[in-house]
Amino acid sequence: MEVIKELYVILDNRPGALGDFSDVLAQNNINIDTIAVFGDSAKLIVSDVERAKRILDEYKYTAEIRDVIRVALENKPGELAYLTARIGHVGINIDYLYSSFQENAKKVDVILDVSDIETTLSLFR
Repeated sequence: MEVIKELYVILDNRPGALGDFSDVLAQNNINIDTIAVFGDSAKLIVSDVERAKRILDEYKYTAEIRDVIRVALENKPGELAYLTARIGHVGINIDYLYSSFQENAKKVDVILDVSDIETTLSLFR
């Protein structure tokens, strides 16, 4: 479990907006490692978050860098339940979570935004 930087970006909710946004990053050699899109916003982990933020600012996107937690879970039943239940049991809210689970992967990365990062990290030390 570690704290990492996530890029939060406001997008136009229109056809082609995500393609335009993705193209800006691709043209500037920024790789998207993980992405979640919700109508008018995207949350993503990229290869160079500081540079991506500067580039998006130049293209007039509203973007900010946020701290989130990345945790590698074993890809087996109950792992996500254990993680989220333990966090919730001590009164920490999970504002959002995203991941991609692949059937044959031994581990999966889960990205969490929680109300108290330090306490969450201390639960799993």
